[in-house]
Amino acid sequence: MSDLRELYQEMILDHNKNPRNFKVLENADRTAEGYNPLCGDHYTFYLNVDDQTISDVGFQGSGCAISKASASVMSTTIKGKSKDEADTLFNSFRSMVTGSAKPDLEAMGKLAAFSGVSEFPARVKCAILPWHTMSSALHEEQTVVSTE
Repeated sequence: MSDLRELYQEMILDHNKNPRNFKVLENADRTAEGYNPLCGDHYTFYLNVDDQTISDVGFQGSGCAISKASASVMSTTIKGKSKDEADTLFNSFRSMVTGSAKPDLEAMGKLAAFSGVSEFPARVKCAILPWHTMSSALHEEQTVVSTE
């Protein structure tokens, strides 16, 4: 189990240092801003949705290693997924990091790297902010997302 935990930590550090899809989509058809005023995590998500499918995703902003890695892994996971699939992933991820449900780690794929977050309640908001922000963009909600 410690080897798996070490692998997860390495992946989180890699996605923090080299975030995937860290870009502004100039012609995004959906955007949302997310902000955690207590810790300073602040992101903007950009989505292109074609025929109910997320065709492209980008994000910009700053935050701790957990939030940036969560945004990065999420962005690679939802690209090509339908809105319903993205919603299902969001709900599964939220349940996993809050500890409200035991996840099927194999089914979660790379998202399983965040399964240990539930052991650190102060970090849950860091991991989940990008997901709430993406969901807000996906559903075209017009408010700034906050985890407070």
